[in-house]
Amino acid sequence: MSATTVPSASQIEVPETLLKKRKQNEKAREEKLKAAAEAKKASKARRKIVFKRAEKYVQEYLSKEKEEIRVRRAARAAGDFYVPAQAKVYFVVRIKGISEIAPKPRKILQLLRLLQINNGVFVKVTKATEQMLRLVDPYVTYGEPNLKSVRELVYKRGFGKVDKQRIPLTDNAIIEAALGKFDILSVEDLVHEIYTAGPNFKQASNFLWPFKLSNPTGGWRTRKFKHFIEGGDHGNREGNINKLIRQMN
Repeated sequence: MSATTVPSASQIEVPETLLKKRKQNEKAREEKLKAAAEAKKASKARRKIVFKRAEKYVQEYLSKEKEEIRVRRAARAAGDFYVPAQAKVYFVVRIKGISEIAPKPRKILQLLRLLQINNGVFVKVTKATEQMLRLVDPYVTYGEPNLKSVRELVYKRGFGKVDKQRIPLTDNAIIEAALGKFDILSVEDLVHEIYTAGPNFKQASNFLWPFKLSNPTGGWRTRKFKHFIEGGDHGNREGNINKLIRQMN
């Protein structure tokens, strides 16, 4: 009885379809690795840009603060009054409900996206927004937020609007995906755009979901039908809005 010869591995013919599949898998793997390496490289480059921008913003804010101090001192030395520049941005908070609101103020509150009590939004100061705020004055309080307030609101209470969903700003990638085309890549870019009322303020502000704030610590000052300057709560409180933000944040 003759012995059966077993073909060696080198003699076994691999089907052509299997060879093609192996090549495709290998190619896909190489492309995946290449894409991952490129993504890592791009992410590193973006982090570098974000870091450099953050440093630049800090220098810009410090320079502005020093100039403000210098001008104040110069005015005091000359015996003059220092008049600060007009506000560029307001932070507006709704303090009253919907009962007994006329149709026009109701519509304006909707346009401002102030749909609930203690909702807050950033608004660019223009002639049109000033007129709108005058019409809803009894239902809101507002003023000029400082850098600390803008930063704390965005970092602590900030949510973005992504596909009509309220998404927490846990990653710069969320901001870049929504606002990258406006050169807003990070939370610091977003803060800077809002605080300085930059050219893409509207897009940045609309991306931010209206802030949901708490009742102020210690409650409101008095009944809400009185204006702030009369000891009440509604209307323009200028720089005092920052104290209220601390109490509500």
